Amino acid sequence: MNRSREMMVDFASAIRQFATLGIIDALVVVVSYAATLSVRVWNTSLEVSSGFYAIAFAAIITPFIFYAFHIYHCIWEHSSGAEVARIFRATATMTAVVFIFSASFSPRPLPLSVVLFSLIPVTCGVAVVRYRRRVLSGFSWRWKAIWNQEFPTLATRVLIMGAGESGQLLAMRLKRHPNTYGTQYTIVGFVDDDPKKQRLYLEGYRVLGTRDQIPDLVDTFDVDLIAIAIHRISSPDFRDILSYCEKTSARIMVIPDVLDAMKNQHSNKVLRDVQLEDLIGRHAVSKPDGVSFEHVENKVILVTGAAGSIGSELCRQMVNYNPSRLLLLDNNESGLYDMETDLRARHPELCMTAILADITREDSLRKVFAEHRPQVIFHAAAYKHVPMLEKYPAEGLRVNIGGTINLALLAMEFQVARFILISTDKAIKPISVMGASKRLCEELLRSLAEWGHHDTLFASVRFGNVLGSRGSVVPLFTRQIEAGGPVTVTHPDMTRYFLSIPEAANLVIAAACLTTGGDTYLLKMGESVRILDLAERMIRLRGMRPGADIEITFTGVRPGEKIREELFNQDEEITETSHPYIVKIKGDAVAERAGLLEGLRRLVDHAPALNGQALDEMYGLLHLESQTIQHYNNGHKRHNREPST
Repeated sequence: MNRSREMMVDFASAIRQFATLGIIDALVVVVSYAATLSVRVWNTSLEVSSGFYAIAFAAIITPFIFYAFHIYHCIWEHSSGAEVARIFRATATMTAVVFIFSASFSPRPLPLSVVLFSLIPVTCGVAVVRYRRRVLSGFSWRWKAIWNQEFPTLATRVLIMGAGESGQLLAMRLKRHPNTYGTQYTIVGFVDDDPKKQRLYLEGYRVLGTRDQIPDLVDTFDVDLIAIAIHRISSPDFRDILSYCEKTSARIMVIPDVLDAMKNQHSNKVLRDVQLEDLIGRHAVSKPDGVSFEHVENKVILVTGAAGSIGSELCRQMVNYNPSRLLLLDNNESGLYDMETDLRARHPELCMTAILADITREDSLRKVFAEHRPQVIFHAAAYKHVPMLEKYPAEGLRVNIGGTINLALLAMEFQVARFILISTDKAIKPISVMGASKRLCEELLRSLAEWGHHDTLFASVRFGNVLGSRGSVVPLFTRQIEAGGPVTVTHPDMTRYFLSIPEAANLVIAAACLTTGGDTYLLKMGESVRILDLAERMIRLRGMRPGADIEITFTGVRPGEKIREELFNQDEEITETSHPYIVKIKGDAVAERAGLLEGLRRLVDHAPALNGQALDEMYGLLHLESQTIQHYNNGHKRHNREPST
C-alpha cells in the first residue's frame, strides 16, 4: 500500500514538473515567434492574424517534442555540450514540424522565413532557461562575497597547462566553485602546444602561449600556481614541461588521475602535488605476452609480511588472480587487522584468512602449513631499515635469515609449489647486516633448489627502494618541506633506484610465474636518482627555492649505507626473460645444501653474541674478500653498536 502511494506521489510530481517546464517552453516559443514575425512584417502590408494559429500550434507541440528528446530528464546544473546539442536537435525538430505545417496551407499562416529564423531565438531561450541557475549562482556568490566582505586578501592565480578536456574540466570546477577547496583561485589563462589553439578562448579564458613561454607568462601575469592538466602524459613529456615550470617561482600541481579519483572518493581535491611516480612515469604490464599466470591463479596463496608495504600490495593484487584462499601472515597485529578489514570491505567474496604469527617461530608456522596447505608463498616479511639493523644486527639475522630458513624448509616438507623471496639491491656486495642477510637468503634458496630433493620451485626477486613505503626518503622529504625545513640528505652524491609499490608487486607476481627453480630475478628500474636532485626538485615543485626558502643539510653517510647501489655482481650473467621489465641473474655455483644450512643456523644461534669473528663467518659464507669484511668490521667499531638483548 505504501509502495503504491509513493508511486502515485512520484507520478504527480513528474506531471507537475512536466507541466511547469512545458508551459515555460511554450511561452519561450510564443515570444520568439511573435518577435520574429514582428520584425518580418515591419513596414509591410502582410496579414498576420492567421499566423497566431501557427504560433499556437508550435507552442502546443513543443513540450511533447522536448519530452521525446529527454529535455526534461537532464540535470542542467551539471550539464555539458552534449545537453546543448540535445536542445538544438529538439528545437530543430519542432521547427521542421512547424515548417511542414505552414507549408501545407495556402496562403501560409506564417512566412517560412519566420519559421526558419525563429529557430535561433527559440534555441537560445530554452538554453537560457536551463542554465539560469548556473548563471545566477555565479552572480549570487559574488554578491554574497561583496556584501559579507568574505573575499580573501589575495587569490591564488592559476595558469593551466593543457587546453584539452582535462584543462576544461579543471577550469569549470575552479570557476564554478572558486572557494570550495579552501583556497581562492583566479584563472589567468591556458598554455597549450597546439598551434591551432593559440589565442583562442576556452571557458572564457585565453590560450596565452606554449610551454616554452611558461616562465615569461608567470612573470607577466604574476602566476602563483601552474596546474598541469593533461591526462596520461608521457614521462619524458611531463619532465620537459616541469623543466620550464621549475624556472619560475610558482608552485606546480597536477590533476589527479581519473582512476585515482574514483578509488579515493572521499577526497574532493581537484589538484595534487607532483609525486616522484609522475617523474618516473613507468607502468607495469599487467599480463604481458609470454607469461602464464596459471601458476598463481586459483591457488592457496600465503603472503608473509602482509601488513607491510610490499606484502599488502601483493595481497591487493592477488585478488585479481582469484585465489582459492589468500593467507595474510604478519606479527603486526594492528597492521594485519587493518589490512584484513580493508580487503573484506573491498572484496566481500574473497576467501581470506588473517594469521597473526612470527616467522621465527617454527612451531607456529608448522600449524599454519598443516592447516591451510599453501601452494604459493610470497615471502615479504623482513627487517629492512639499514641503520636500525646496524644497531641491532642480531634481530636482523634472527628474522631475515632464521625466518627464511623456517619457511623454506616447511615449504619443501609440505610440497609448496612456488616460493618467492623478496630481496633487495643491497644484497649486491653487501656492507650492511640487512644486505648481507638478504644475500644469504638468496644463496640458501639457490642451494635448496640445486641440492634439495623436493618439488618446490625457489626464486628470489631483487629491486631497489619502493616509493611511499614506511621509512622511504620521499615521505620524509615531504614532511620536512611542510615543516619549513631543513631537508636532510646524507651525502651530496648519494643515488638510489626507485620503483613504485604497485609496479614492484606486479612484477614479483610475474616473476613467480616465470621461475623454473633456483632463479634470481632483477626488476628493471631505469636510471638511478640522485637524492640531492630529488630533494631540490621536491622543494621547487612546491614553489620554493632550495637553500633560500628551504635549507638542505648533509648529515653524513650512516652505518651500512652505500653512496651508490649496484644491481648485480661482475661475475653474474644477465639474461632477458619474456617479461620486458624482468631479467634473470645467473651466478656462480652455490654451496652444498647441508653445509650452507648448518652455517646459517649457527650464525643465527650465535647472533645474540655477535662479534667480529661471527661477522667474519657471515661474510665467509658469502665468499667475500677480506678487504670488504675489514671495511665492514671497522665501520661497526667506529659506530660503537649496542648489542642486542
